[in-house]
Amino acid sequence: MTFSSKIKDELSRTDISDVLSAKAETAALVRTMGYVTLKGFNKMEVEFSSENAAVARRIFKLLKTAFKITTQVSVQRTNRLKKHNNYIIKIDEQLSKDFLQETKIAGKEDLNIMTFDFGVPNDLTKNDSCKRAYLKGAFMGCGSISDPEKSYHAEFVNNREEHSKGLCKLLEIFGINGKTIIRKNYYVTYIKESEQISDLLALMGANSAVLEYENIRAVKETRNQINRVINCETANLDKIVDTSMRQINNIKVLKKYKAIDKLPDHLRELAYLRLKHTNASLKELGEMLNPPLGKSGVNHRLRKIEEIAEELLEHEKRGVDCEITKSNIKK
Repeated sequence: MTFSSKIKDELSRTDISDVLSAKAETAALVRTMGYVTLKGFNKMEVEFSSENAAVARRIFKLLKTAFKITTQVSVQRTNRLKKHNNYIIKIDEQLSKDFLQETKIAGKEDLNIMTFDFGVPNDLTKNDSCKRAYLKGAFMGCGSISDPEKSYHAEFVNNREEHSKGLCKLLEIFGINGKTIIRKNYYVTYIKESEQISDLLALMGANSAVLEYENIRAVKETRNQINRVINCETANLDKIVDTSMRQINNIKVLKKYKAIDKLPDHLRELAYLRLKHTNASLKELGEMLNPPLGKSGVNHRLRKIEEIAEELLEHEKRGVDCEITKSNIKK
């Protein structure tokens, strides 16, 4: 079962607090997964279609609670590659007119399908409870949230622009920043911020999903933080090793030309310490000196040794006698 399916299953089992909230939730469901079929003679039939059995049961319960409509649920087998059951709920054509009017899709007098309003109905989302119920119904009808182990992404996929924009405004009321894009002729309202996705789950009443989501998010954040620390420490170790090898190579140049013992005492002591403790940091080398020396002082002396080694190599290149001069050991 996908993460989205778990959420919808949980939402479908939440309590229906009152009739107004039930109407708001149903209004969202009919706009996101409902179909209106013209039957002729100014008659229409409303049908819900879902592959989620829990959502189908929820619709059945909502229709009975909010509109006193009792329907039958039929099951069809889809012809897709991965065959699924498709649950169909039809509202009798005698009741469909009143249902469309009560969900604010159709006007009181006008049943012209061209004038139907598929936007978020203001009359059914006046109070906080109804707004939450509407978002719950919209999510069960056209929403999804990706597995938080992989990414943070929530979206509502609509085939009508006005409904997508209405959802954005509804989310904004609760401080959730939803954005809309067009994807393959559909209007997609999406949320990317992990904290706001968690807020959406709590808003809809998916408390178990919130706990699971936050647990996964906490583990991921801890894992990422550990990885950042490890990467930082690894980079520092690599830097120490590279610097140490460069310093050791410089000292080997001095040994090659028998110049190491001609160094002043303070440079010679440090050179032998570096050869003996190849992996030590500058701070650790400084603590081994007598008297101890700070990191910047050690770095200054090693830079001096490097300059002497480079001068010796330059002398060799030019065919000049390789020896330490007073100038190249001057502090």
